[in-house]
Amino acid sequence: MDEKDREFWTETCQELIKESQNAISPLIGSLEGSEIVKTGADGTPTMYIDIVAEKKVIEVLESIDKPLTLISEEIGQVNLGKGQPEVVMVVDPLDGTSNAVKNIPAYGISVAVAPIPTNQKGPLTVQDIQMGFVKNYATDDFYAAFKGQGALVNGKNPTPSSKQDLSQISLGAYVYRMNMGKVEKLCKSVRRMRILGAVAIEISYVADGTYDAFVDVRDNLRLVDLAAAKLILEESGGIVTDRYGKALNGKLNVMEKTSMIATCNSVIHQEIVRIVEGIK
Repeated sequence: MDEKDREFWTETCQELIKESQNAISPLIGSLEGSEIVKTGADGTPTMYIDIVAEKKVIEVLESIDKPLTLISEEIGQVNLGKGQPEVVMVVDPLDGTSNAVKNIPAYGISVAVAPIPTNQKGPLTVQDIQMGFVKNYATDDFYAAFKGQGALVNGKNPTPSSKQDLSQISLGAYVYRMNMGKVEKLCKSVRRMRILGAVAIEISYVADGTYDAFVDVRDNLRLVDLAAAKLILEESGGIVTDRYGKALNGKLNVMEKTSMIATCNSVIHQEIVRIVEGIK
């Protein structure tokens, strides 16, 4: 992706983020927004506010003069525009839906862009993503990353935590519908835990030191949820792997799932992997 294309897709992502935020604004904290209207392409319930967010994303992308493949939580995968798609865009139109309809200030959008090489034969993977954007609508914090060029948080380079002692870290985690006995040792090993229910935002929190680590050890985390934030954390100097410490290389599709350990540095990462290896 050359500089001209990078600028075009950056502007496009910024526009769809702005327009989608405006579209859902009247539904924040509302019963109307929380109405379950269908089952999404990933098999999970879809609220009305999700539909509004995704519809606006599609509307913006249909207005540009570039063909692309959109992968989104509700619609699944669809080609937009005429001609051979130039990029795959992976979008979670509303990260933290339950927070949004309850007006809990941790909800936003995640957008990742992967250019499609001319001679591409197989499906793209999360490793092919070159641009990632996450915005917390409730706080207006904006996270961005460009592969090989670093990350930005509100226009400034973020610095992950330098903590080396697991007992002193703040850990974000997804533990909903999980047997707490399985993660009890990890929970007891850290200083404090946070559970916000907004995966892309919480991974991004590791990039700027708000969290020291974030984990989801269920092997059931949707790739759509982490696609942009993974790049943001890695470009800030953090580490993202699956629960076994292996690099993530899942295919870019709405059904692809994984586990994840996202940390500020290798010392904390190794300690968490060591503990998680004992969780069955």
